Amino acid sequence: MPLSLSVPSSLEYFASLVQSDDHFPLLEAAACLAHDEYPDLDVQQLLGDVDQLLARVRRRLPADAPALQRLRALNQFFFADLGFGGNVNNYYDPENSYLNAVLRTRRGIPISLAVLWMELAQGLGLHARGIAFPGHFMVKVLLPKGQVVLDPVTGQSLSREELAERLEPYKRQRGLVDDYDVPLGLYLQAAMPRDIIARMLRNLKEIHRSQQDWQRLLAVQDRLIVLLPHAWGEWRDRGLAHAERGNTERAVADLETYLAHAEDGLDIDLIADRLSALRGPL
Repeated sequence: MPLSLSVPSSLEYFASLVQSDDHFPLLEAAACLAHDEYPDLDVQQLLGDVDQLLARVRRRLPADAPALQRLRALNQFFFADLGFGGNVNNYYDPENSYLNAVLRTRRGIPISLAVLWMELAQGLGLHARGIAFPGHFMVKVLLPKGQVVLDPVTGQSLSREELAERLEPYKRQRGLVDDYDVPLGLYLQAAMPRDIIARMLRNLKEIHRSQQDWQRLLAVQDRLIVLLPHAWGEWRDRGLAHAERGNTERAVADLETYLAHAEDGLDIDLIADRLSALRGPL
């Protein structure tokens, strides 16, 4: 009897990668986000391309190179020689979040550049982590003489004073001043890989929502719910996107799930009214 082997969908593949926080494959999970736009993307080929970049930079260093030398060599290779940097001319292009496009164009946004840079840094034995800094994703490297915080768009090392200055608009906007101020160190904690993928997806979410591209938004919402199944606001947002597409049954199911769990949501009455309208007269 012939075997019947089903090929997993791109969402099932993504789900298999993000089911556990143990050994979370950040680069592979980030690369998968492009499948919604590039369904034929060969993620393993992309991983191989990054491995080739790592092999190139490794050849520039002696085996016993100290951490600071490895960091300088990586920044020279990544930013100067390869020319990676921010897509300042089209910052809100979804392509900036797709690693295959970032590798091809050498242009991205801070978080996508950071994911590639961190993969190379960790491959060189550097203790590199992402930082979910407000408004601009950062990376940090633990060196023998202390921690270095870098801008993944330029490779520039940022002092505490420069970081505090970048934080000021965010803190003022949210009233985090005077008695409500919090130490800078709280903003410099390492981001978990799951949170990095969530931030990448939410960047795409905001782009698609602003363009009212409901079909692409739904694809992003599917991934967010797989990644963060108890983030009930994502169920609400997927339900609202389904409603915009005319998928009434799916919209009702998602909004019901949201209302069943989000007991403290400020928009419960509003969503309940929307749900009633979708159900129609009884």
